Amino acid sequence: MVSETEVAHIAILADIGISNEELAEFTGQFNAILEYFDLLDQVEAGERPEAGTTNVFRDDDIVASLPLDDVVKGAAESEDGYIKAPRVVL
Repeated sequence: MVSETEVAHIAILADIGISNEELAEFTGQFNAILEYFDLLDQVEAGERPEAGTTNVFRDDDIVASLPLDDVVKGAAESEDGYIKAPRVVL
């Protein structure tokens, strides 16, 4: 169990403004969350059963791409066979 003092300290570290009126409610919620973790710790993890899964990905279809001249022709600017884009400075 986590005390109200500990929850208040955690709230300060996390820079969360919790008023004294909200402290009891948050402490209860925090402890409820920790109880769920305790419950999960009790679950025994065994081997996963075989589900009969198969590869759902399809094979790649190799197709010819557009000719470079056609690609560059659609660009606003190009240089040495590459599409030239505006410089981005951050």
